[in-house]
Amino acid sequence: MGEVRHKSNKPLQVNPIKLSQPMGATLAFLGIDSCMPLMHGGMGCTSFTKVFFTRHFCEPVAIQTSAVTDAIAVLDGGDYSIVESVKNITKKVNPSLIGLHTTGLPETKGDDVRGVAEKVEFPLVYVNTPDYEGGFESGWALTCKAIIEQLVEPSSSIDAKKIVILPHVSLQPIEVEKIKQTCESFGFSVYALPDLSTSLDGHLGEKQAALSSGGISVAEIKQLGDATLVLTVGDSMEKCAAVLQEKNPAMRHQHFSHLSGLEASDGLIELLLAESGIELPQSNIVRWRKRLQDAMLDSHFSLGQTRFLVAGEPDQLAGICQSLYEAGGRVAVAIATVDSPQLEKIRAAKVLVGDLEDAEKLAAEYDVIVGNFHCEALAQQLHKGLVTRGFPNWEQVGNALKNDLLYEGGAYFLFECANVAEEWRTHKASSDQCQS
Repeated sequence: MGEVRHKSNKPLQVNPIKLSQPMGATLAFLGIDSCMPLMHGGMGCTSFTKVFFTRHFCEPVAIQTSAVTDAIAVLDGGDYSIVESVKNITKKVNPSLIGLHTTGLPETKGDDVRGVAEKVEFPLVYVNTPDYEGGFESGWALTCKAIIEQLVEPSSSIDAKKIVILPHVSLQPIEVEKIKQTCESFGFSVYALPDLSTSLDGHLGEKQAALSSGGISVAEIKQLGDATLVLTVGDSMEKCAAVLQEKNPAMRHQHFSHLSGLEASDGLIELLLAESGIELPQSNIVRWRKRLQDAMLDSHFSLGQTRFLVAGEPDQLAGICQSLYEAGGRVAVAIATVDSPQLEKIRAAKVLVGDLEDAEKLAAEYDVIVGNFHCEALAQQLHKGLVTRGFPNWEQVGNALKNDLLYEGGAYFLFECANVAEEWRTHKASSDQCQS
């Protein structure tokens, strides 16, 4: 692990990569079938979030707002605007659940969303997600925790073949699906919370729906308390597992900081072998492990000559940096959106909480950037290579189906990074030759 500076000494972020808590909450609610996220705040906050996710996933995104204005924030404690919003929603559609989450305006006012939620005669989960605290990752985790607290029913029985996966926010829908399929191949029934793998995975529906289509159902969420094992992926999700275990003390918990690279993938397979009693994994799993090993050898020479900057959410950083490290890649700088205990474990020479202004100042220390679409302009300006990962990516289609996890995804990720590095080296050599 490298030199760690947890907090920026700047009074504000310039050219930020950070996203807000309410956006993380919205995405979590979209992982529940027929759920309507209701953002308690200004119309602009909701409109931005809707456009943001619609462009990233290239899918229609259902979300509603309580349309709070400055005047309403002063005169109303949230009761009227929230209750009326629920009435308006249920006049037009019949969601299985309404996901009420806050923004900075009502939180600054001190609206009692819990008190209001108790007055609403409709299935509703509430969560406080002010955008002046935390970020994208914590908004998702807080919402998952609230869903478990308010919906999961206590249980004293255990289903020995049932596993619950709690994935962190940066896992794309296909990555959640791959984790589920891997567990299912060992004979388990698997549920993910939240579950984007069947809601925002880019499937062609029969028609454009006014509600989220796919994801875990409310009925399934209520019955999660009898699972034999809960798997958390990402340090941000550990508290969610603790809350789920309160529903049934007999439930066991296994934590993974990430599931990227050979070592972490081996850890999951070893766990599933022990839990299932199966002696050997399926042949396709064994085959993909060998392919990842070969990918590490094939990409090693290119990655070993390349200095990387990785920017994103802490849990995402941990996985990307580990994959590169195992194949000989040199992560010179890792820039996190927010502080997290995860940063202590990241495989990078320098780790900091910052923004793209920090990335620009450190330009001499890296060759290739791994980060979201906002890094594109920086890469062009500084003549760096770019591997696009994270939210948002508005320049490319197919984000929901990008897999960097486990043996299969890990192999493809290393190939992509190595190819970008070689392309950057070719352009650099050509540019140097022209200048000379």
